[in-house]
Amino acid sequence: MPLQSDMDQLAINTIRMLVVDAVQKAKSGHPGTPMDAAPAAYTLWQRVLRYDPADPGWINRDRFVLSSGHACMLLYSLIHLAGVKAANPTYEQIGRDAVTLDDIKAFRQAGSRCPGHPEYGWTSGVETTTGPLGQGAATSVGMAIARQWLSATYNRPGFDLFDFNIYALCGDGDMMEGIASEAASLAGHLRLANLCWIYDSNRVTIEGHTDIAFTEDVAARFMAYGWDVRRVTDANDMVMLEQAYRAFHQTQDRPTLIVVHSHIGYGAPHKQDSPEAHGEPLGEAEVRLTKQFFGFDPDQYFVVPDGVRGQFAAQIGARGAEQRKAWQAMFARYRGEYPGLAEQLDCIGARGLPSGWEAALPVFPPSATGLSTRDASGRVLNAVAEQIPWLVGGAADLTPSTKTRMTFDSAGDFQPTGALGNYHGRNLHYGVREHAMCAAVNGMTLTGLRAFGSGFLIFTDYARGAIRLASLMDLPVLHIWTHDSISVGEDGPTHEPIEQLVSLRAIPGMVVVRPADANEMSEAYRFVMQQQHRPVALICSRQALPIVDRTRFAPAAGLAKGAYVLADAAGGKPDVALIASGSEVSLCLAARDLLAAEGVSARVVSMPSWELFEEQDSAYRDSVLPPALTARVTVEEGSPLGWQRYAGSAGVVLGMRTFGMSAPMKVVAEHFGFTADRVAAAARQAMGRGTAAEATQ
Repeated sequence: MPLQSDMDQLAINTIRMLVVDAVQKAKSGHPGTPMDAAPAAYTLWQRVLRYDPADPGWINRDRFVLSSGHACMLLYSLIHLAGVKAANPTYEQIGRDAVTLDDIKAFRQAGSRCPGHPEYGWTSGVETTTGPLGQGAATSVGMAIARQWLSATYNRPGFDLFDFNIYALCGDGDMMEGIASEAASLAGHLRLANLCWIYDSNRVTIEGHTDIAFTEDVAARFMAYGWDVRRVTDANDMVMLEQAYRAFHQTQDRPTLIVVHSHIGYGAPHKQDSPEAHGEPLGEAEVRLTKQFFGFDPDQYFVVPDGVRGQFAAQIGARGAEQRKAWQAMFARYRGEYPGLAEQLDCIGARGLPSGWEAALPVFPPSATGLSTRDASGRVLNAVAEQIPWLVGGAADLTPSTKTRMTFDSAGDFQPTGALGNYHGRNLHYGVREHAMCAAVNGMTLTGLRAFGSGFLIFTDYARGAIRLASLMDLPVLHIWTHDSISVGEDGPTHEPIEQLVSLRAIPGMVVVRPADANEMSEAYRFVMQQQHRPVALICSRQALPIVDRTRFAPAAGLAKGAYVLADAAGGKPDVALIASGSEVSLCLAARDLLAAEGVSARVVSMPSWELFEEQDSAYRDSVLPPALTARVTVEEGSPLGWQRYAGSAGVVLGMRTFGMSAPMKVVAEHFGFTADRVAAAARQAMGRGTAAEATQ
């Protein structure tokens, strides 16, 4: 094991000084944690990490996740000094350094590749967007799950294609967040021996010393989770740090937590262990003293001494290039022996799909009694998953209710190897851990799998942070949310979502799809599986819904445009438009019949997705909702917020303006006015033939 050299120390101190200068110039940021964690991160990158800076997208690379996202200047300094190349053509100029010295000088400024917290895609070398504490740690669990699944599914004797490890650098804040505890518990149960969290225990947060709020024994907690726990008492001792990393490599039956006892702002002469060193620049006077302490010229800024970049090139650069080339040669041999499996891996790398997969999408016959869209989703999911072997997922302890279990013979359960299952199982059991589930889905998707999570729509509130980050990262994750309205019935207002639909629609980039029947659900999966850069929330009913007779009404393929004319007036000249999503579409069809008996011609518009409808050109949108047709009614068993744009100033919005109630489903629907009679009354009001009182009674 190599000892710590003078050049190692110079490189570590260079990282520290780049941090100090960047934060000071920006007059914003967190210098303390990057300074105290620099030796731990440097040792990992230089002596342990399997990573080629020239190819940061190599699929078998080790993943380094900076869960303490506020310490981002540590990561940017490592990316810069290691010479990581830009690799994402969507966001970056290919061939340039992912982080230049000019980017570091422009830390937290517009256009810099060094934003205030790491952003996946924007900067190569950033494995996941981190900012909200605990998210990176929980996401790393999904990455570790994905690695175990890839190994179990694609490795063959003599071909260890997938054996990468995942490292996450965490701080006290991460350890306080509930999502990290959820994720750590799950990782311990799954015995993810390829996962290592490095806990930089500096015992300082923004408000002060952690003693004011956080006094538990973290090591004991993780041992109770089933983790191997190791301590490094000197955060600057590279030998001790490397020993801890090597011990992780030798641990084959559980994840590892390495507790590194450090001092925030290590080496800053007057601000060690101070909140100021954590959350704000040191100040010019302190910067000068710090540079003098580390042997740097206090009058020079953003200095990279001779030999430091060469030190990185000679270690992580040379080692990573050799490891990647050896892997590529192995994969070429693998392709010759297992061409079918290699083709699947090509699809995984490109976020592609097997040819002909769409032929599996079922078509459902018309039915008045119908099928719940959660049941339809389960049937479509199983049909699709048999064709896409890398589609994996499960529920937060609700698989029987969300109908998301894959039941075909080869599906199996993802569990530690043994009687309960194995790591190539397709069904994941997240336990009652909604937030960790969604973060893990993000991690699996970042690693190349098509992953989904599911639960009741109401519990999206417990997972909001991870759901939002999926959209921020442009990840094609699938969330399957069921029990979508007050029609949950007897469970009552605690389980009846009101504001959840509109809150998901408010997330930029998120596509929310609420199908009206089983065939719309099949079309929803056609759309979902083709997504490469955006998440989809699939919203499903608990109760059975009629399956529309598509020989009488428009085909369900209209779902792809977000809204379509399902049933129209003779000659395409309606008196009123009835617009709804999901289960309420069948109410509108029934109201259309009631209105027809009165001589009123109604157009029924199924609108499963606002986002997709808004992406259509104005000509199409106007063909569905002609501007001249001002008599409109929108119907959805949720918050009315946002529906006015489709109802128009003269229209009527039927929605929920209170919480729900506990009663049988039909009683709840009648109590809140979700009946065909009330929809017809609202149509009369919109046409000026009735009153608001009639529509709302």
